[in-house]
Amino acid sequence: MTIESDLADLKRELAETRHELGVLQDVKAVRELQFKYGYFMDKCMFPAIVDLFSEDAVLYFLGGIYRGKAGARRLYGGATGLNGPVDGLLFEHLIVQDIVDISPDRTHAWGRFRTFMQGGVHETHPNPPPNIPSQFWEGGVYENEYVKEDGVWKFAVFNYRVVWQADYETGWAHSKTEPLMVSTQTRTFPENPRGPDEIVSAPAPRWPRQGVHPFHYPHPVTGEPLG
Repeated sequence: MTIESDLADLKRELAETRHELGVLQDVKAVRELQFKYGYFMDKCMFPAIVDLFSEDAVLYFLGGIYRGKAGARRLYGGATGLNGPVDGLLFEHLIVQDIVDISPDRTHAWGRFRTFMQGGVHETHPNPPPNIPSQFWEGGVYENEYVKEDGVWKFAVFNYRVVWQADYETGWAHSKTEPLMVSTQTRTFPENPRGPDEIVSAPAPRWPRQGVHPFHYPHPVTGEPLG
C-alpha cells in the first residue's frame, strides 16, 4: 500500500458516503412531499397542491389522464369546487406504508404509499354538498413517480387507485361498486370543462373486485417484477 493508493481509497469511500447520504436525503424529501400533499388535501388547499407538480406531470385518476399543471388544476377542486378549508367538511388523509426508491443519478424517484381517509359532512353544515356522503371511508394506493427540478422534488407521475369506498353506517362489506363522491370519467376536456385530457378504456377494478396496482419495485428476494 502507498500513500497515493490510500488517498485514492479514501476519496472513493468519501464519494460513496456522500452519494449514500444524498440518497437518504432524497428519500426523506420525497416522503415529506407525499405527506404534505396529504395535509393539503385534508384542507382542500388545491392551489398549494397544484404547485407540487412539475410542468409536464401526468395524473391518473378514476379512468382519466390529466396532463400538465393545467390538467392538475382541472382535477383538484373539480369534484367539489372548494378552495380551502370549510367548516363542517371532513377529508382526513392518513398516508402510510411508504416505499421510496431513488434513481442512481438522483434525479427521479418512485414511491408507493397507502392512504386511509375519513370523510363526511357535519350535520350543522348549512348547505351540504349533494355528492358527498354524510360519513364515509376510503382506502387507496399511490404508485407515483417524482422528479427533481432545480434541486426541488415534485410529482412527475401521479397514479392513485381508489381501492375501496364505503358508507360509515354500512361498512366496506356492503360498499357500492360505483364511486361515492365522483364518477368514473366518461367525457374529456373541453367537452367536460373539468374533465381529463384522455380516458383510459379499462379503469382499475374496485372492491369487492380485486386487482394489483403494479409495484414499481421487484420482489426483494427473487428480483421478479410484480403486478
